[in-house]
Amino acid sequence: MDSIKMLAIMLIVAGGLALAYGGFTYTKETHQAKLGPIELTVKDTETVNIPIWAGVGAMVAGVFLLITARK
Repeated sequence: MDSIKMLAIMLIVAGGLALAYGGFTYTKETHQAKLGPIELTVKDTETVNIPIWAGVGAMVAGVFLLITARK
């Protein structure tokens, strides 16, 4: 498969996932204090929202690349 077609398919899939889920969360571990042998850490959960226009834009770009790669 051509690399442009592969990129187009990946953009279409990524855009569809962005529209379906709307974002993702991840856990970030921060070191708050270190007192001798004792170390205090905090785990924060961060949420990243993906705008609808970004998902639609990725899908449109993927379809455009897929159509133009045929020529």
